[in-house]
Amino acid sequence: MTDASKKLYNTNSPVFAVAPMLDWTDRHCRAFHRVLSKSSLLYTEMVTTGALIHGDRDRHLNFSKDEQPVACQLGGSDPKALADCAKMVEDWGYDEVNLNVGCPSDRVQSGKFGACLMLEPDLVADCIAAMKDVVSIPVTTKCRIGVDDQDPEEALNALADKVIAAGTDALWVHARKAWLKGLSPKENRDVPPLDYELVYRLKERLPEVFIGVNGGIATLEETIRHLEKLDGVMMGRAAYQNPMLLADVDRVVYGQGRSAITPAQAMDVYRSYIEDELTKGTKLASITRHILGTYQGVPGARHFRRIMTVDANRQDAGIEVLEDALAAVSHHQNLARQAREQKQAELA
Repeated sequence: MTDASKKLYNTNSPVFAVAPMLDWTDRHCRAFHRVLSKSSLLYTEMVTTGALIHGDRDRHLNFSKDEQPVACQLGGSDPKALADCAKMVEDWGYDEVNLNVGCPSDRVQSGKFGACLMLEPDLVADCIAAMKDVVSIPVTTKCRIGVDDQDPEEALNALADKVIAAGTDALWVHARKAWLKGLSPKENRDVPPLDYELVYRLKERLPEVFIGVNGGIATLEETIRHLEKLDGVMMGRAAYQNPMLLADVDRVVYGQGRSAITPAQAMDVYRSYIEDELTKGTKLASITRHILGTYQGVPGARHFRRIMTVDANRQDAGIEVLEDALAAVSHHQNLARQAREQKQAELA
């Protein structure tokens, strides 16, 4: 068990996590998020048991130790396969293994995992127990509050009681139902109403159990309000689309004294990671697609995104594309500063 694993879910300190997001939270994304926050818990994309057992394990599991604390989320419903994969995850050096009981896509429905497992709490409990039997790192569960016509209170309580009895170390709750029929995966992230109060009631009923919340959380102010009643907050799209939110997590959530890193400082640090990956043959766009929101709300942000979106996709794109994008931001920041100074001079 890693040092980070020992600290997770075993103290009175809150946990702030960046949610596992398919096609988004790959190793390049996590490397950038770690530049911004040293203490946030980072998650992989969901990886299926089949992909690990029959596919390219290096591609799915490789990560840098600099990313820690980092958790791997598994998708599956066969206890033995999940146990085998949980052991792989631990051997690879991850700090946590998490079972997905919340993804609503057509793919997970056909494979009998993800959100459809809300209908089978006994099976989920068997999966958690099998994973707990073979690893020493935390085994956690991420679920919805129900699917389709389930009563959310009954469904969430039933699943929670089963996985807690099976030994789950934490329960992360996406506070929306998932509609397996009638809504697309994208619609399932927005359309079903959020019910944070249900998650609060679960925590009140189970005060000794780590309960964290996910879904629709967009600011650190909201995060702090949730942490007044819960043990953890998991932020998804807001953290990805406006990553500089993460720069304040260590101070606001964890009470650490370090100053928030600036976008320019973050780019300076991440640049070395980009250059290292380029020497390994990684395409620039694969690395830098995760930094497009870095300058959100800053003069030059639109030009930064355009350069990093268009020019980074060239076959021969190198570090000079990032330099051009940063130069564009600097130019527009200078123009904005000059305009402010001129206006102040006119008012004087």
